[in-house]
Amino acid sequence: MQKRTLTLSESIMVGLMLFALFLGAGNIIFPPYLGQLAGNNIVPAITGFLLTGVGLPLLGILAIAKAGGDLQTIAGRVNPIFGIFFTSIVYLTIGPFFGIPRTATVSFEIGVAPFLPSNLSSSFWPLLTFTIIFFIVTILFSLNPTKLVDRIGKILTPILILVIGLLAIKSIITPMGEIEEPVGNYNTDAFFNSFLQGYLTMDAIAALVFGIVIIESIRAKGVIDQRNILKTTAFAGIIAASGLALVYLSLSYIGVTSVSAIGLQDNGGTIIALASRVLFGEMGGVILAAAILFACLSTSIGLVAATAQFSHKIYPKISYVSYVMAYAGFSTLIANIGLTQLIAVSLPVLLAIYPIAIVLVILSFFDRSFDRKPLVYVIALTLTGIISIFDGLRSAGISFNNVDKVFSVLPLFEQGIGWFVPAIAGTLLGMAIVRFKRQ
Repeated sequence: MQKRTLTLSESIMVGLMLFALFLGAGNIIFPPYLGQLAGNNIVPAITGFLLTGVGLPLLGILAIAKAGGDLQTIAGRVNPIFGIFFTSIVYLTIGPFFGIPRTATVSFEIGVAPFLPSNLSSSFWPLLTFTIIFFIVTILFSLNPTKLVDRIGKILTPILILVIGLLAIKSIITPMGEIEEPVGNYNTDAFFNSFLQGYLTMDAIAALVFGIVIIESIRAKGVIDQRNILKTTAFAGIIAASGLALVYLSLSYIGVTSVSAIGLQDNGGTIIALASRVLFGEMGGVILAAAILFACLSTSIGLVAATAQFSHKIYPKISYVSYVMAYAGFSTLIANIGLTQLIAVSLPVLLAIYPIAIVLVILSFFDRSFDRKPLVYVIALTLTGIISIFDGLRSAGISFNNVDKVFSVLPLFEQGIGWFVPAIAGTLLGMAIVRFKRQ
Protein backbone atom coordinates (compact mmCIF):
# COMPACT_ATOMS: atom_id res chain seq x y z
CA MET A 1 0.00 0.00 0.00
CA GLN A 2 1.45 3.37 -1.09
CA LYS A 3 2.01 5.90 1.65
CA ARG A 4 0.05 9.11 1.11
CA THR A 5 2.04 12.35 1.15
CA LEU A 6 0.70 15.87 0.78
CA THR A 7 1.40 17.89 -2.33
CA LEU A 8 3.38 21.11 -2.05
CA SER A 9 0.23 23.23 -2.29
CA GLU A 10 -1.50 21.13 0.39
CA SER A 11 1.52 21.44 2.68
CA ILE A 12 1.58 25.22 2.18
CA MET A 13 -2.12 25.41 3.09
CA VAL A 14 -1.44 23.51 6.33
CA GLY A 15 1.34 25.98 7.10
CA LEU A 16 -0.96 28.94 6.46
CA MET A 17 -3.58 27.33 8.69
CA LEU A 18 -1.01 27.08 11.50
CA PHE A 19 0.03 30.69 10.93
CA ALA A 20 -3.63 31.76 11.17
CA LEU A 21 -3.94 29.90 14.49
CA PHE A 22 -0.92 31.73 15.91
CA LEU A 23 -1.77 35.20 14.58
CA GLY A 24 -3.83 36.66 17.40
CA ALA A 25 -3.98 39.54 19.83
CA GLY A 26 -0.56 39.06 21.42
CA ASN A 27 1.23 38.94 18.08
CA ILE A 28 -0.11 42.38 17.17
CA ILE A 29 0.40 44.36 20.37
CA PHE A 30 3.81 43.38 21.76
CA PRO A 31 6.23 44.08 18.84
CA PRO A 32 5.30 47.80 18.46
CA TYR A 33 5.58 48.29 22.23
CA LEU A 34 8.97 46.57 22.19
CA GLY A 35 10.02 48.86 19.32
CA GLN A 36 9.13 52.01 21.25
CA LEU A 37 11.08 50.90 24.33
CA ALA A 38 14.09 49.44 22.49
CA GLY A 39 14.82 52.49 20.32
CA ASN A 40 18.23 52.20 18.68
CA ASN A 41 18.80 48.91 20.55
CA ILE A 42 16.13 47.34 18.34
CA VAL A 43 18.46 44.72 16.78
CA PRO A 44 19.35 42.83 20.00
CA ALA A 45 15.80 43.42 21.26
CA ILE A 46 14.03 41.89 18.27
CA THR A 47 16.57 39.02 18.22
CA GLY A 48 15.63 38.05 21.78
CA PHE A 49 11.94 38.43 21.02
CA LEU A 50 12.16 36.23 17.91
CA LEU A 51 13.83 33.45 19.90
CA THR A 52 10.88 33.11 22.29
CA GLY A 53 8.15 34.42 19.96
CA VAL A 54 9.10 32.33 16.91
CA GLY A 55 11.77 29.75 17.77
CA LEU A 56 10.05 28.23 20.81
CA PRO A 57 6.62 27.87 19.13
CA LEU A 58 8.32 26.04 16.25
CA LEU A 59 10.01 23.68 18.73
CA GLY A 60 6.67 23.11 20.46
CA ILE A 61 4.93 22.14 17.21
CA LEU A 62 7.77 19.74 16.32
CA ALA A 63 7.70 18.20 19.81
CA ILE A 64 3.98 17.44 19.55
CA ALA A 65 4.44 15.98 16.06
CA LYS A 66 7.36 13.81 17.22
CA ALA A 67 5.32 12.58 20.19
CA GLY A 68 2.39 11.75 17.91
CA GLY A 69 -0.04 13.04 20.52
CA ASP A 70 -0.89 16.16 22.45
CA LEU A 71 0.53 18.14 25.37
CA GLN A 72 -0.91 15.69 27.88
CA THR A 73 1.01 12.90 26.12
CA ILE A 74 4.35 14.66 26.64
CA ALA A 75 3.61 15.95 30.14
CA GLY A 76 2.33 12.50 31.11
CA ARG A 77 5.85 11.13 30.64
CA VAL A 78 6.71 12.85 33.91
CA ASN A 79 3.70 11.46 35.72
CA PRO A 80 0.03 10.98 34.67
CA ILE A 81 -1.17 13.37 37.39
CA PHE A 82 1.41 15.98 36.29
CA GLY A 83 0.21 15.46 32.72
CA ILE A 84 -3.33 16.47 33.62
CA PHE A 85 -2.25 19.21 36.05
CA PHE A 86 0.23 20.98 33.76
CA THR A 87 -1.99 20.65 30.68
CA SER A 88 -4.86 22.18 32.66
CA ILE A 89 -2.65 25.12 33.70
CA VAL A 90 -1.65 25.73 30.07
CA TYR A 91 -5.27 25.64 28.86
CA LEU A 92 -6.41 27.99 31.61
CA THR A 93 -3.53 30.37 30.89
CA ILE A 94 -4.15 30.68 27.16
CA GLY A 95 -7.87 30.44 27.92
CA PRO A 96 -9.99 32.30 30.48
CA PHE A 97 -7.20 33.68 32.67
CA PHE A 98 -5.29 35.66 30.05
CA GLY A 99 -5.58 34.59 26.39
CA ILE A 100 -9.36 34.90 25.94
CA PRO A 101 -9.77 38.19 27.89
CA ARG A 102 -6.89 39.68 25.90
CA THR A 103 -8.75 39.15 22.62
CA ALA A 104 -11.50 41.45 23.90
CA THR A 105 -9.21 44.11 25.37
CA VAL A 106 -7.06 44.29 22.22
CA SER A 107 -10.21 44.57 20.08
CA PHE A 108 -11.42 47.41 22.30
CA GLU A 109 -8.08 49.27 22.38
CA ILE A 110 -7.67 49.16 18.59
CA GLY A 111 -11.24 48.94 17.32
CA VAL A 112 -13.25 51.09 19.73
CA ALA A 113 -11.19 53.30 22.07
CA PRO A 114 -9.63 55.51 19.34
CA PHE A 115 -13.12 56.47 18.08
CA LEU A 116 -14.66 57.34 21.45
CA PRO A 117 -15.38 60.96 22.38
CA SER A 118 -12.97 62.39 24.96
CA ASN A 119 -15.59 62.46 27.73
CA LEU A 120 -15.90 58.64 27.55
CA SER A 121 -12.20 57.79 27.25
CA SER A 122 -11.72 57.44 31.02
CA SER A 123 -15.06 55.78 31.76
CA PHE A 124 -15.33 52.05 32.45
CA TRP A 125 -18.73 51.75 30.73
CA PRO A 126 -17.50 51.50 27.11
CA LEU A 127 -15.13 48.60 27.90
CA LEU A 128 -17.77 46.83 30.01
CA THR A 129 -20.45 47.19 27.33
CA PHE A 130 -18.07 46.08 24.57
CA THR A 131 -16.80 43.00 26.43
CA ILE A 132 -20.34 41.85 27.27
CA ILE A 133 -21.35 42.06 23.59
CA PHE A 134 -18.04 40.53 22.45
CA PHE A 135 -18.41 37.47 24.67
CA ILE A 136 -22.12 37.01 23.95
CA VAL A 137 -21.14 36.70 20.28
CA THR A 138 -18.29 34.37 21.31
CA ILE A 139 -20.73 32.12 23.19
CA LEU A 140 -23.18 31.96 20.29
CA PHE A 141 -20.51 30.90 17.80
CA SER A 142 -18.55 28.67 20.21
CA LEU A 143 -21.47 26.25 20.21
CA ASN A 144 -20.50 25.45 16.58
CA PRO A 145 -17.14 27.17 16.03
CA THR A 146 -15.64 25.26 13.10
CA LYS A 147 -17.23 27.01 10.13
CA LEU A 148 -16.91 30.56 11.42
CA VAL A 149 -13.29 30.21 12.53
CA ASP A 150 -12.42 28.53 9.22
CA ARG A 151 -14.04 31.29 7.18
CA ILE A 152 -12.58 34.10 9.25
CA GLY A 153 -9.16 32.44 9.10
CA LYS A 154 -9.29 32.16 5.31
CA ILE A 155 -10.66 35.64 4.68
CA LEU A 156 -9.61 37.93 7.53
CA THR A 157 -6.12 36.62 8.24
CA PRO A 158 -4.94 37.59 4.71
CA ILE A 159 -6.68 40.97 5.14
CA LEU A 160 -4.95 41.51 8.49
CA ILE A 161 -1.57 40.59 6.95
CA LEU A 162 -2.26 43.00 4.06
CA VAL A 163 -3.15 45.81 6.48
CA ILE A 164 0.01 45.22 8.56
CA GLY A 165 2.09 45.05 5.37
CA LEU A 166 0.68 48.36 4.10
CA LEU A 167 1.35 50.01 7.45
CA ALA A 168 4.94 48.72 7.46
CA ILE A 169 5.64 49.77 3.85
CA LYS A 170 4.15 53.22 4.44
CA SER A 171 6.20 53.63 7.64
CA ILE A 172 9.36 52.81 5.65
CA ILE A 173 8.54 55.12 2.72
CA THR A 174 7.37 57.99 4.93
CA PRO A 175 8.75 57.34 8.44
CA MET A 176 6.79 58.83 11.32
CA GLY A 177 10.02 59.92 12.99
CA GLU A 178 13.62 59.14 13.85
CA ILE A 179 14.67 56.14 15.94
CA GLU A 180 15.20 57.43 19.47
CA GLU A 181 17.13 56.35 22.57
CA PRO A 182 16.09 53.15 24.42
CA VAL A 183 13.93 53.41 27.51
CA GLY A 184 14.61 51.89 30.96
CA ASN A 185 16.13 48.40 31.03
CA TYR A 186 16.42 48.40 27.24
CA ASN A 187 19.51 50.59 27.67
CA THR A 188 21.54 47.72 29.07
CA ASP A 189 19.60 44.44 28.71
CA ALA A 190 17.65 44.80 25.48
CA PHE A 191 18.19 41.16 24.45
CA PHE A 192 17.13 39.52 27.73
CA ASN A 193 14.25 41.94 28.33
CA SER A 194 12.86 41.10 24.91
CA PHE A 195 13.49 37.39 25.42
CA LEU A 196 11.17 37.56 28.44
CA GLN A 197 8.69 39.80 26.59
CA GLY A 198 8.35 37.00 24.04
CA TYR A 199 6.67 34.95 26.78
CA LEU A 200 3.74 37.38 26.62
CA THR A 201 2.71 36.23 23.13
CA MET A 202 1.95 32.85 24.80
CA ASP A 203 2.72 31.20 21.45
CA ALA A 204 5.20 28.66 22.83
CA ILE A 205 2.55 27.17 25.14
CA ALA A 206 -0.18 27.70 22.52
CA ALA A 207 1.94 25.60 20.14
CA LEU A 208 1.54 22.68 22.54
CA VAL A 209 -2.23 22.97 22.05
CA PHE A 210 -2.23 23.81 18.33
CA GLY A 211 0.13 20.95 17.47
CA ILE A 212 -2.55 18.28 17.77
CA VAL A 213 -4.91 20.40 15.61
CA ILE A 214 -2.33 20.42 12.81
CA ILE A 215 -1.60 16.70 13.16
CA GLU A 216 -5.31 15.83 12.98
CA SER A 217 -5.67 18.07 9.93
CA ILE A 218 -2.82 16.22 8.19
CA ARG A 219 -4.28 12.83 9.14
CA ALA A 220 -7.69 13.92 7.80
CA LYS A 221 -6.03 14.34 4.40
CA GLY A 222 -5.06 10.66 4.42
CA VAL A 223 -1.48 10.85 5.72
CA ILE A 224 -0.97 8.09 8.29
CA ASP A 225 2.79 7.45 8.18
CA GLN A 226 4.41 9.04 11.25
CA ARG A 227 7.52 10.10 9.34
CA ASN A 228 5.44 11.91 6.71
CA ILE A 229 3.33 13.56 9.42
CA LEU A 230 6.49 14.83 11.11
CA LYS A 231 7.93 16.14 7.83
CA THR A 232 4.71 17.90 6.88
CA THR A 233 4.35 19.40 10.35
CA ALA A 234 7.94 20.64 10.25
CA PHE A 235 7.29 22.27 6.86
CA ALA A 236 4.10 23.86 8.15
CA GLY A 237 5.94 25.07 11.25
CA ILE A 238 8.63 26.74 9.14
CA ILE A 239 5.97 28.55 7.07
CA ALA A 240 4.15 29.72 10.21
CA ALA A 241 7.40 30.77 11.91
CA SER A 242 8.52 32.73 8.83
CA GLY A 243 5.17 34.52 8.70
CA LEU A 244 5.33 35.39 12.39
CA ALA A 245 8.89 36.70 12.04
CA LEU A 246 7.86 39.02 9.18
CA VAL A 247 4.88 40.31 11.18
CA TYR A 248 7.08 40.94 14.24
CA LEU A 249 9.76 42.74 12.23
CA SER A 250 7.16 44.94 10.52
CA LEU A 251 5.32 45.87 13.71
CA SER A 252 8.48 46.51 15.71
CA TYR A 253 9.68 48.89 12.98
CA ILE A 254 6.39 50.77 13.18
CA GLY A 255 6.88 51.04 16.95
CA VAL A 256 10.52 52.11 16.82
CA THR A 257 9.77 55.01 14.44
CA SER A 258 6.54 56.15 16.13
CA VAL A 259 7.67 57.83 19.35
CA SER A 260 8.03 61.38 18.03
CA ALA A 261 4.67 61.16 16.24
CA ILE A 262 2.45 59.63 18.93
CA GLY A 263 4.58 59.69 22.09
CA LEU A 264 5.43 56.80 24.41
CA GLN A 265 2.33 54.67 25.04
CA ASP A 266 1.71 52.08 27.74
CA ASN A 267 0.56 49.24 25.47
CA GLY A 268 0.98 48.08 21.88
CA GLY A 269 -2.73 48.20 21.07
CA THR A 270 -2.77 51.98 21.50
CA ILE A 271 0.49 52.31 19.53
CA ILE A 272 -0.73 50.43 16.44
CA ALA A 273 -4.12 52.20 16.53
CA LEU A 274 -2.55 55.68 16.69
CA ALA A 275 0.16 54.81 14.15
CA SER A 276 -2.40 53.61 11.60
CA ARG A 277 -4.19 56.96 11.81
CA VAL A 278 -0.92 58.88 11.43
CA LEU A 279 0.07 56.83 8.38
CA PHE A 280 -3.28 56.49 6.60
CA GLY A 281 -5.64 58.91 8.32
CA GLU A 282 -9.06 58.09 9.72
CA MET A 283 -9.78 55.41 7.11
CA GLY A 284 -6.58 53.56 8.04
CA GLY A 285 -7.77 53.34 11.62
CA VAL A 286 -11.19 52.05 10.53
CA ILE A 287 -9.74 49.30 8.29
CA LEU A 288 -7.28 48.18 10.96
CA ALA A 289 -10.03 48.22 13.60
CA ALA A 290 -12.32 45.99 11.53
CA ALA A 291 -9.58 43.46 10.69
CA ILE A 292 -8.37 43.27 14.31
CA LEU A 293 -11.92 42.97 15.68
CA PHE A 294 -12.86 39.95 13.58
CA ALA A 295 -9.45 38.29 13.91
CA CYS A 296 -9.62 38.59 17.70
CA LEU A 297 -13.21 37.34 17.69
CA SER A 298 -12.06 34.29 15.74
CA THR A 299 -9.27 33.68 18.24
CA SER A 300 -11.69 34.09 21.15
CA ILE A 301 -14.12 31.54 19.69
CA GLY A 302 -11.32 29.08 19.00
CA LEU A 303 -9.83 29.39 22.49
CA VAL A 304 -13.20 29.14 24.27
CA ALA A 305 -14.11 26.06 22.24
CA ALA A 306 -10.71 24.38 22.75
CA THR A 307 -10.65 25.05 26.50
CA ALA A 308 -14.23 23.89 26.94
CA GLN A 309 -13.57 20.70 24.95
CA PHE A 310 -10.49 19.88 27.04
CA SER A 311 -12.34 20.56 30.31
CA HIS A 312 -15.28 18.42 29.20
CA LYS A 313 -12.87 15.58 28.35
CA ILE A 314 -11.27 15.79 31.80
CA TYR A 315 -14.55 16.19 33.72
CA PRO A 316 -17.47 15.12 31.48
CA LYS A 317 -20.14 15.48 34.19
CA ILE A 318 -20.28 19.20 33.30
CA SER A 319 -21.58 19.81 29.79
CA TYR A 320 -19.60 21.47 27.01
CA VAL A 321 -22.16 24.29 26.86
CA SER A 322 -21.76 24.97 30.59
CA TYR A 323 -18.00 25.23 30.21
CA VAL A 324 -18.43 27.65 27.29
CA MET A 325 -20.76 29.87 29.35
CA ALA A 326 -18.47 29.76 32.41
CA TYR A 327 -15.27 30.57 30.52
CA ALA A 328 -16.85 33.37 28.50
CA GLY A 329 -18.40 34.88 31.64
CA PHE A 330 -15.15 34.69 33.60
CA SER A 331 -13.22 36.19 30.66
CA THR A 332 -15.65 39.12 30.60
CA LEU A 333 -14.77 39.93 34.21
CA ILE A 334 -11.02 39.59 33.66
CA ALA A 335 -11.07 41.68 30.47
CA ASN A 336 -12.46 44.66 32.36
CA ILE A 337 -9.24 45.26 34.25
CA GLY A 338 -7.97 46.70 30.96
CA LEU A 339 -5.21 45.69 28.55
CA THR A 340 -2.25 47.29 30.36
CA GLN A 341 -3.23 45.75 33.72
CA LEU A 342 -3.97 42.38 32.12
CA ILE A 343 -0.48 42.26 30.61
CA ALA A 344 1.07 43.23 33.96
CA VAL A 345 -0.85 40.48 35.79
CA SER A 346 -0.07 37.81 33.19
CA LEU A 347 3.73 38.30 33.19
CA PRO A 348 4.40 36.72 36.64
CA VAL A 349 2.35 33.64 35.70
CA LEU A 350 4.13 33.25 32.37
CA LEU A 351 7.55 33.70 34.00
CA ALA A 352 6.63 30.77 36.28
CA ILE A 353 5.28 28.29 33.71
CA TYR A 354 7.16 29.15 30.49
CA PRO A 355 10.55 27.71 31.58
CA ILE A 356 8.83 24.47 32.64
CA ALA A 357 7.21 24.21 29.20
CA ILE A 358 10.53 24.97 27.46
CA VAL A 359 12.45 22.29 29.38
CA LEU A 360 9.62 19.77 28.90
CA VAL A 361 9.66 20.33 25.13
CA ILE A 362 13.46 20.14 24.80
CA LEU A 363 13.67 16.93 26.86
CA SER A 364 11.03 15.31 24.66
CA PHE A 365 13.39 15.50 21.66
CA PHE A 366 16.03 13.21 23.15
CA ASP A 367 14.21 11.32 25.93
CA ARG A 368 14.85 7.97 24.23
CA SER A 369 18.51 8.44 25.17
CA PHE A 370 17.47 7.96 28.79
CA ASP A 371 14.68 5.44 28.03
CA ARG A 372 12.07 8.10 28.87
CA LYS A 373 12.70 7.51 32.54
CA PRO A 374 10.48 9.89 34.53
CA LEU A 375 13.34 10.52 36.96
CA VAL A 376 15.20 12.70 34.44
CA TYR A 377 12.09 14.77 33.76
CA VAL A 378 11.35 15.08 37.48
CA ILE A 379 14.81 16.33 38.50
CA ALA A 380 15.16 18.76 35.57
CA LEU A 381 11.63 20.16 35.90
CA THR A 382 11.81 20.42 39.69
CA LEU A 383 15.00 22.51 39.60
CA THR A 384 13.59 24.60 36.74
CA GLY A 385 10.27 25.10 38.50
CA ILE A 386 11.82 26.19 41.80
CA ILE A 387 13.70 29.02 40.07
CA SER A 388 10.92 30.02 37.66
CA ILE A 389 8.23 30.16 40.35
CA PHE A 390 10.37 32.51 42.43
CA ASP A 391 10.99 34.57 39.27
CA GLY A 392 7.25 34.88 38.85
CA LEU A 393 6.71 35.86 42.47
CA ARG A 394 9.46 38.46 42.29
CA SER A 395 7.91 39.92 39.14
CA ALA A 396 4.62 40.20 41.05
CA GLY A 397 6.36 42.20 43.77
CA ILE A 398 6.63 39.30 46.23
CA SER A 399 10.29 38.96 47.07
CA PHE A 400 12.20 36.68 49.44
CA ASN A 401 15.54 38.35 50.13
CA ASN A 402 17.27 35.28 51.54
CA VAL A 403 16.16 33.13 48.60
CA ASP A 404 17.22 35.82 46.13
CA LYS A 405 20.67 35.96 47.73
CA VAL A 406 21.08 32.20 47.24
CA PHE A 407 19.80 32.26 43.65
CA SER A 408 21.80 35.35 42.72
CA VAL A 409 24.93 33.20 42.26
CA LEU A 410 23.25 31.48 39.31
CA PRO A 411 24.33 32.62 35.83
CA LEU A 412 21.70 34.83 34.10
CA PHE A 413 19.64 35.12 37.29
CA GLU A 414 19.55 38.93 37.13
CA GLN A 415 18.36 38.67 33.51
CA GLY A 416 15.42 36.47 34.52
CA ILE A 417 16.81 33.23 33.08
CA GLY A 418 18.36 31.81 36.22
CA TRP A 419 16.56 28.50 35.58
CA PHE A 420 18.72 27.69 32.55
CA VAL A 421 21.79 26.22 34.26
CA PRO A 422 19.79 24.28 36.92
CA ALA A 423 17.72 22.75 34.11
CA ILE A 424 20.87 21.51 32.38
CA ALA A 425 22.36 20.30 35.67
CA GLY A 426 19.14 18.47 36.57
CA THR A 427 19.02 16.78 33.17
CA LEU A 428 22.65 15.62 33.40
CA LEU A 429 22.18 14.40 36.98
CA GLY A 430 19.06 12.45 36.06
CA MET A 431 20.75 10.89 33.03
CA ALA A 432 23.77 9.93 35.14
CA ILE A 433 21.53 8.19 37.71
CA VAL A 434 19.68 6.33 34.94
CA ARG A 435 22.95 5.21 33.36
CA PHE A 436 24.31 4.10 36.76
CA LYS A 437 21.18 2.00 37.38
CA ARG A 438 21.55 0.41 33.93
CA GLN A 439 25.09 -0.66 34.74
